[in-house]
Amino acid sequence: MTRIVMLNLNRDFRTLYHRGKSQVGSGLVSYVRKNRLGYCRAGITTGKKVGGAVRRNRCRRIIREAYRQLLPRIEGGWDIVFVARQRTGDMKTPQIMRGMEAQLKKLGVLKP
Repeated sequence: MTRIVMLNLNRDFRTLYHRGKSQVGSGLVSYVRKNRLGYCRAGITTGKKVGGAVRRNRCRRIIREAYRQLLPRIEGGWDIVFVARQRTGDMKTPQIMRGMEAQLKKLGVLKP
């Protein structure tokens, strides 16, 4: 099983929001930026608009699982932040994964 390295510093999130490229979908918003580390780091944000704590945690689990399945296809050296939207809680993992895959392709993160 591939270990997921998570972003957890506020400055990393802010840097991605301001200097990264973004792609918006119905289920989530993706921000990406190249890093110099040689491996990918990911962060997940769920705001209070998404719902209560149980719903926000479910959204994070769904996004984390979709990212875990796509991780072998992602080139090394990217910082990625996924922002959950209100519809994320109503979606299943395969739906989120399809949207995430399309967004990451458009942003040039997935291997050909």
